[in-house]
Amino acid sequence: MDETTERIADHVAGLRFDDLPDETVHQCRRIVVDTIGCALGAIDAEPVKIAREIAMRASAPPGARIIGTQHRALPELAAFANGVMARYLDANDAYPGGGGHPSDMISALLAAAEPRGANGQAIVTALVAAYDVYHALWKATSLRDKGMDNVFYTTVAGAAGAARILGLDRKGMGEAISLAAIPNVALDATRYGDLSMWKGCAGGNGARNGVFAALLASTGMTGPAKPFAGDHGLESLAGRFTLKPFPDRGGRYRIMEATLKCFASEGHSLSPITAALSLSKQIRAEDIQQVTVYTYRFAWDVIGREPEKWRPTTRESADHSMPYVVANALIEGGFTDAAFAPERLMDPKIHALMDKIAVKEDPDLTRQFPNRLPCRIEIVSRTGERKVATTDYPRGHCRNPMSDEEIEVKFRSHASRALDGQGVEKALAALWTIDSAQNLDPIFTALAR
Repeated sequence: MDETTERIADHVAGLRFDDLPDETVHQCRRIVVDTIGCALGAIDAEPVKIAREIAMRASAPPGARIIGTQHRALPELAAFANGVMARYLDANDAYPGGGGHPSDMISALLAAAEPRGANGQAIVTALVAAYDVYHALWKATSLRDKGMDNVFYTTVAGAAGAARILGLDRKGMGEAISLAAIPNVALDATRYGDLSMWKGCAGGNGARNGVFAALLASTGMTGPAKPFAGDHGLESLAGRFTLKPFPDRGGRYRIMEATLKCFASEGHSLSPITAALSLSKQIRAEDIQQVTVYTYRFAWDVIGREPEKWRPTTRESADHSMPYVVANALIEGGFTDAAFAPERLMDPKIHALMDKIAVKEDPDLTRQFPNRLPCRIEIVSRTGERKVATTDYPRGHCRNPMSDEEIEVKFRSHASRALDGQGVEKALAALWTIDSAQNLDPIFTALAR
């Protein structure tokens, strides 16, 4: 093993449930509730149907269940289907600044845990460790700056977490990490231009690859000894890097730094939406002459620069379009994922307002990022009146966290698309107690339609 693999394996293998503060365990509950709610909300989306159909082509008792069903599939295929479900609405958590969506790993851990009969404490411990690994790799490598997709972190950290659930020793965990890293360097073309369905599926694919790597290692498959170091490892693409120290046992684990999304939209659009909603109370959309959105460079580059952002033709492009989500917020005075309905994409009223929107980088806001997610929107009315709104920490940011009650409201709004009222409450109750579950049967039973 190279040094990076050793450090990851040591941290994941060494963590114990008893090491975790109560607030960390509760954050795991919150994130699981939030993520599964997002999955239920996307249960009938077309890419989800495709992923589910692929997964259900094979039965594998005792396999891993697909959310919304009692069908047991191969664990890696269940991880893919459930991961696509959780990610598709773009409403699951994020590490802002190119860190992607660490909760994409949850489908990998559940897929490893169910066939093994793992209990809730094992799942929570693996989840905390996986978030630490994901965060450490992201901060050390910044792969998006080099043309690679952040789902690499999902794959490697998901493999480490799944290996922990499967009971692999330190050597076996190292093999799982290598088998995840070597074949699975994804390209960031997924997230630029006119976005396709794959934007919402890449995270689920990362989860699939992660659990598959752990399963291979559990049967004795070996991987290259140096997946990260040397002339032919990841460092040959990303440059030399060193992981920062992992959190001390009982300390502040990285899962505490994840942003839970208050809106189903790309993470860097949350502040612009928040500011636009504030302005919608001050001016009618038809009275707007000009809108200027000032943001930091990363947000400008990802969701505010390309010409496609002013005429998105797919849901995936629209939730990655700052002018589109801002126009919707100003017109509607509220924001839900109904903004991405096909008829809204073609709405001439939205197009007309988007044509009045400019997105600009503000160097001062760039300097504040990523400690803040700052945004300033300035509107000039037809009469020349000027309106301004700013946001630094949208709701759900770790410095402006959503309450448990808000997470439940979000869960119910999404889960009601898949379950009746009684079913929603049953699922919610099961998820809130995941850490005390003897196995996953009560949860997947509650999630079946």
